[in-house]
Amino acid sequence: MNLVIWLILVIAVVFLAFWATRLAAHQEKDGLHDMGVALMEFGRAFPTEAIRDLHSTADGNVVFVRLHDNKAGFMRSMRGHYSCHLIEPGMVRVNPMSNGRGLEIVFSDLPAHSGKFEFKSVSDAAEVSLWLLGSLAMVAPPRAVGDAQQTS
Repeated sequence: MNLVIWLILVIAVVFLAFWATRLAAHQEKDGLHDMGVALMEFGRAFPTEAIRDLHSTADGNVVFVRLHDNKAGFMRSMRGHYSCHLIEPGMVRVNPMSNGRGLEIVFSDLPAHSGKFEFKSVSDAAEVSLWLLGSLAMVAPPRAVGDAQQTS
């Protein structure tokens, strides 16, 4: 009888180990397609920033974040953890890729995160490029109408 109980326990442990490794592999393959994870992780990294919108890349490894005050950020899946960054005004250069669904982004303050990012659709790529353009526009404060007339 003892042999049967030990056999059942060993089979149960082997089954649990198999199930846990399959579950971990499935979660790693998913990347950041689950926007709830992106919301929670970015919110944990920057608790004072209000998130307005999210767009992930086609492979789900990077999520670009639009914040409430028109700033932008991004979050990259780095194997077992996530790297979250706010995009500083003037510290990014964006070029479109030839297929229209991607952007080549160079971060001058974070060169390790620079690269080519392909999105699910052309509209997602266009929207993210507008977010980044908005963060670039924050570099130079807008001049008042009165200031423009005085300098002429």
